[in-house]
Amino acid sequence: MKSSVESLPLLQGVIDCIDVGTLVLDANERVVLWNRWMDQHSGVLGAETLERSFFDLFPEQRGKRLEAAIGQALRSNLPSLLSQTLNRWPLPLYANKSAAEKGERMQQQITVTPLNLGNSERYCLIQVSDVSAAVQRENLLREQAVALRSQTLLDDLTGVANRRHFDMAIDREARRARRMGTPLSLMMLDIDYFKAYNDHYGHQQGDACLEAVASALSTMQQRPADLFARYGGEEFAVILPDTPADAAVMMANAMCRKVRDLRIPHQASRTEERIVTISIGVASSDSSNAGEVYELINAADRALYQAKACGRNRVHSL
Repeated sequence: MKSSVESLPLLQGVIDCIDVGTLVLDANERVVLWNRWMDQHSGVLGAETLERSFFDLFPEQRGKRLEAAIGQALRSNLPSLLSQTLNRWPLPLYANKSAAEKGERMQQQITVTPLNLGNSERYCLIQVSDVSAAVQRENLLREQAVALRSQTLLDDLTGVANRRHFDMAIDREARRARRMGTPLSLMMLDIDYFKAYNDHYGHQQGDACLEAVASALSTMQQRPADLFARYGGEEFAVILPDTPADAAVMMANAMCRKVRDLRIPHQASRTEERIVTISIGVASSDSSNAGEVYELINAADRALYQAKACGRNRVHSL
């Protein structure tokens, strides 16, 4: 059986083959083993580290989480994991020479484990993993998830909020209005005689008309909580938190004027000017006594129906 002295070269050879930074500290926090991976990524050769204090090599770790972890392992026999999220790059380790010249440290995950060798001597094993690729993948997945979420909340044609976004927002704002005792107004609007427009000009031109109207109206909501959404087909909705009915009606009239000012020709319209116009129904939680979301939506729908029944190109409120 080999003695412990004879086993050291074998042990060094083994840890040199490991693709993880590996070093062992004695009870006085001095380096007794240091593998080739650490040579490559720290720029410090193992021969220069042996019997040196870990904190002479990495003085910036004094008072940091890694020092506490080493202390726990050597004095309390407790292992530690330094999460990459909270300790992104504690040691000056670099993927390559170019990264070192730029000062771009690799993302690291560090484990500190007490070593029980069956005698009274205490040691701890420190392992450093390069998690840069995993972090990059995680960031990419997070960005993709944000982009996907954004796409699922936007209407494909017009780029404004879609029906799913509207449903989420109206429920949230109705609950907030009830909790805070503040008014909540809702507009339901659609483009007058849009089916006739499609039949006369074709669906491509109809899509262009929807885009133009949505683009013009979506810029009129200035507050972050206001939401302009495509409700379906040629119908749109506007959520106006903290807005009483009279202020909502003023905005609705301004929106009607905005669309008329676009002067989009509509030869199939029955309106006098033969241009694209909109009709708007307005309801408010303080005027329709809407206790639930569906009641507020139904009130705005009824007001829109009245606006159409009265000749279109106008605003009606309940």
